[in-house]
Amino acid sequence: MQACSHCNLKYPKSSLKEIKHNDKILYFCCNGCEGVYFLLLENHLESFYEKRNHHTLTPPKDLQIADLSHFDSKAFEKYLFEDSKGLKQVALTLEGIHCVACTWLIEKALQKLDGIYDTSLNYTNNKLKITFDLQKIPLSQIIKTIRMLGYDANIYDPKTSENKHQKQSQKYYFALIIAIFCTMNIMWIAVAQYAGYFSDISASMKNVLNLASFLLATPVLFWTGRFFYIQAYYQLKNKIIGMDLLVSTGAFLTYFYSIYASLTQNGETYFEAVSMIITFVFFGKFLEIRAKKHAGDNLDKLSQILPTQLTIIKNNQKQTLSPQEVEIGSIIEVSPNEIIAIDGILLSSEALLDTQNISGEVLPKLIKKDDILTSGSINTQKTIRYQSTKTYNDSTLFQLINILENSLSNKPQIQNLANALSEHFSRFVLLIALLSFCGWYFIGERDFEFALMIAISVIVISCPCALALATPIASIVGISEAFKHKIIFKETKFLESIARANCIFFDKTGTLTLGKPQVIQVKKFCDFDENLLACLLDSSYHPIAKSIKSYLNITKSLELQDSQEILGKGIIAKKDGKKLIGGSLQFLQENGIKITNFDPKNFITFGFGIDKKICAIFLLEDALKQDAKNFIQQIKTLIPQVVLLSGDHQKSVEFVAKNLGIKEYYHSLLPQDKLQILQKNKEKISIMVGDGINDTLALKQSNIGISFSTKNDIISLSSDIILLHQNLKSLENTFKISHKTYKTIKQNIFLSIFYNLLMIPLAICGWIIPLFAALSMSFSSLLVITNSLRIKNWKKDFKNLS
Repeated sequence: MQACSHCNLKYPKSSLKEIKHNDKILYFCCNGCEGVYFLLLENHLESFYEKRNHHTLTPPKDLQIADLSHFDSKAFEKYLFEDSKGLKQVALTLEGIHCVACTWLIEKALQKLDGIYDTSLNYTNNKLKITFDLQKIPLSQIIKTIRMLGYDANIYDPKTSENKHQKQSQKYYFALIIAIFCTMNIMWIAVAQYAGYFSDISASMKNVLNLASFLLATPVLFWTGRFFYIQAYYQLKNKIIGMDLLVSTGAFLTYFYSIYASLTQNGETYFEAVSMIITFVFFGKFLEIRAKKHAGDNLDKLSQILPTQLTIIKNNQKQTLSPQEVEIGSIIEVSPNEIIAIDGILLSSEALLDTQNISGEVLPKLIKKDDILTSGSINTQKTIRYQSTKTYNDSTLFQLINILENSLSNKPQIQNLANALSEHFSRFVLLIALLSFCGWYFIGERDFEFALMIAISVIVISCPCALALATPIASIVGISEAFKHKIIFKETKFLESIARANCIFFDKTGTLTLGKPQVIQVKKFCDFDENLLACLLDSSYHPIAKSIKSYLNITKSLELQDSQEILGKGIIAKKDGKKLIGGSLQFLQENGIKITNFDPKNFITFGFGIDKKICAIFLLEDALKQDAKNFIQQIKTLIPQVVLLSGDHQKSVEFVAKNLGIKEYYHSLLPQDKLQILQKNKEKISIMVGDGINDTLALKQSNIGISFSTKNDIISLSSDIILLHQNLKSLENTFKISHKTYKTIKQNIFLSIFYNLLMIPLAICGWIIPLFAALSMSFSSLLVITNSLRIKNWKKDFKNLS
């Protein structure tokens, strides 16, 4: 047998095409493999075969690469998105990916093409994202290049993916129905066989019952069980021994031994065990899929509410377009109860929006003309119109869904450990099964049937299904629970990282404090008309001016003359010949108002005077968020090092730190200063919590960056976890869910290993037959799934964080 020089599949040497190239003999199974091989040589990508190593590939199909011009038609324009640099982006679904070497080859080949600037291929779902210049290279040329390499490529479509998922579910349903039907009937036959075993059943009747059992077990083995065999085949191709191989081995050994026993009438048949093994293990696999679907339902809710068509106003005419076709600046009309699909600015006088999907706020929000509309909000009343400020691909809701789609693609470190344990454990089990067979047959001098049943029981009972399920099921439930509470994890691994973190950094303003100064105290030096001050503040948008006006709560309007705001200092105006001055104490002194014997302590101050006479000084403070002090105290029980970082002045930061009980704090920091502090602690597993542009460098430097959702896209992109609620309760829930999930994962791994270590000796001793081995193995998987679903009760744990 000789391997093809490209796909590495082995064929009789006489059936291969032999070619001599550079004093080297090459063999090809088809023209497709030959074409791809020399294509890689021409592009200096022959190192692909070193990376391919022992893996085999699917020979290239006839993919009709001659005419792909339809990919350049207008019908496909809606699938192309434009980035900030004016380049186009497209998402493709690839077929024929076998290993990481395939990923490397496709990315390298595309990067050599003029006009392609970036490629990213997700090996877990075979989704390829490409950034390219449409003026330099058409989409058809990209598709053609991929197909010339021997892989198929088509436009990524979420609906198509959903259809594939539904078809897969239907296959599992049908396979399970067949297995249950056959198994229920075969068990009635087994009852008759076992009854006949004690009542001297005739040989002819025994043969009839064996034939009936064979006919019922066969479709279960070859139809329902095919899911295990296919997966075991691909695992073996990659030199992996997993759960599917153990199931396949146990079922086939039992099946063929039963045929032998039936034909020779020497020994008992175990067709019912074959059927039961496959049925119970497959039922566990089916429950796994159901558990994933149930746990992930919340991740699909946003994509389900997205509209497929939008009403656009152009030249006073209404037309219908898909969201992908809407351009920036388009006028969009939204009817009552419709969702805002694209971010924009309101053109109508006002709108009442339900923002619960995005912000979690229960009460509708009143939006005025020229205010920003965030996609994901629902129009609750009259028809409105707004102007789009982003494309569909850049809008808030699409970005949110995109984050959720990719959140499960990166596995936690502990899952990689579980997968490695699962593979080594499977090898260990096969060895134990072989030794058990040899021990009972050769040393124990028991008959072949007994020794074989011992080996089969060991293989079946120790299938590492539970170990393989330990992390993914818990992670999915954890991610789902977090999303239900408006917490967005960009990757599953951050559940584990938070639980293992030993250092947390907090930004001050807007994170632990409200970020809005509030009037704490007023020192009046004389009586004055508060209407004058309220009207003076009307001309300013400064947060301090807004806070004082809100405190005064005066709506009466007075007309002032010569009103002028000096940025960063204060406001000056006149009324009936009197000069009104409001602003910082230094600003008042610069305008001739004397202020003596006054200590502002740590407060923010705002003074008001009339005609060089001080009238009042308002003391303001950026108040702590509700329960901030209790929250920090509880965090200290989970994370040993708590640090406060702020760009504010020393007195303000020191005041907050002492109030919260934070011993380590830094003040007057620039963004680069925060970054340097994080870098000094890089040996620790650190968390950074912030909400401003000045926090972005620190958010990226930390192991886990957490931010509260803001209108600033940069913050969301820099964060690993986004909190849609603005309160500390949301941050507290993040820690609760992460610790509960990580704890559950460790429990699952312990349960699965302990269960197998307990049951394998019983199987070796011959105390468990294959039928009960299958039941026992399925029970261990159900145990892990049930334990994972306990994450939903995370609120009952960590009572000290309430």
